[in-house]
This record gives sequence, structure tokens and C-alpha cells, in this order.
Amino acid sequence: MTKTPDDRLILAMDVPNALAGLKLAETLGDAVSFYKIGLGMLTGGGLALANELKEEHGKKIFLDMKLFDIGQTVENAVRGLAQFDLDFLTVHGDPYVVKAAKEGASGKDMKILAVTILTSLDRADLDGALIKPGDITDLVQERAGRALEAGADGVIASPQEAALIRALPQAEGKLIVTPGVRTAGAALGDQKRVMTPAQAVAAGVDHIVVGRPIWQAANPRQAALDILAEM
Repeated sequence: MTKTPDDRLILAMDVPNALAGLKLAETLGDAVSFYKIGLGMLTGGGLALANELKEEHGKKIFLDMKLFDIGQTVENAVRGLAQFDLDFLTVHGDPYVVKAAKEGASGKDMKILAVTILTSLDRADLDGALIKPGDITDLVQERAGRALEAGADGVIASPQEAALIRALPQAEGKLIVTPGVRTAGAALGDQKRVMTPAQAVAAGVDHIVVGRPIWQAANPRQAALDILAEM
């Protein structure tokens, strides 16, 4: 009997270029079935890598572009990306952006995920950006609710806010995808709001996104398997 790959773990492929990404995917083999390709990889052959992993290796692809622009531009960009039959795409959680993205993805299976507040930010960062006063958790919950009402298929949020988002009426049947997950004792890197894999799953998270703790490990495949075991 063939074991179904566990796609709850998404590997953040924050490597320099497509060749390095393909090599990493080969190292990880069947331990990882879902890959996130972000903005930093775009000029390094990111879209080509996404297509190769999808078409040649049967992997799922999360394109993390965090699109933000006027509505028509977002709609056009998403329509262009949707032709690649990828699985997830991020946009900023402003309702008009979400609505435009959903229009661009119309007729395709690609899920639109809304970014609430980046997990690398704290209240001081928000003050510097002139974001309205208030507790980060409350702001994330409010942005998540508005994005889901606008039609988002799910949200990106810290695992620390996942339980509150999962409790929203708008979140029924929606996805919660979280970066900011680290195994017990791992370095935090640039993340400030984190949980372990087991805590994230218990909080109602559907997918966790992990990068450096896997691909910087001495044995990346084993590191991925260890995280899956923790989940």
C-alpha cells in the first residue's frame, strides 16, 4: 500500500536559484510534497522551478508573492499566474485586493490566501508603519475576518493567532497556513511570533511553513521527517 504524502508541511524554498531548489527537492524526496516559492526566488527561475516540481515531480506549489496593487492589476496578475495550475497564491489581505485576486483565479483550483500581518513584525514595527493602535492579535483577527468575508480561501497568520481565527464564523471551511513554526529549541531567525509544529496543529492550523530549520540542517530529509513526526 502506497503511503500518502503528508502535505501539511510546506517547505519554504528560500534558496538562491532554481538549480539549488531542484537539488534540495531531490534531497528531500518523498519526505516533502508541498513547496513554497517566494518573491526572492522570482528572478532566480522561481516560476520555472514551480512548473518543474509540479509537472515533473508531482509536487504541490505555494507561490508566495504577497500581491498588492490596484484591483485591476492584481486581477490581471493572478489570471496570468493561474494558468500554471499552482495550488496556493498569497495576496495582501485588504478586501479589495482579495476580491480582485479571486476574480483573476476564477475557473481555476488555485487557492487565494490572504496575508494578515507578517509574522516577522511586532507592535513597534506596526507603529513605524502608521498602522492603527491595538494589540497585534486583535488586528490579525480583524484583518482575517475581513479577508475571508471578501472571498479568501484562507489566511496566512502566526500560529499564535490561529485558534482565534479558527473560531471566527467566517473561517468555517477555510485554510489557515502558518509560518513562524520552529521545533522545540530551534533558533527563531527573523520570526518573532512562533510555536512548535504540534502546538500549531492543536491551534487549528492546516499547513505549516518551515524553511531554514530544514534546508540548513545537516540532514534536511531527516529534519523534515522529524517535523512531520512532531505534528
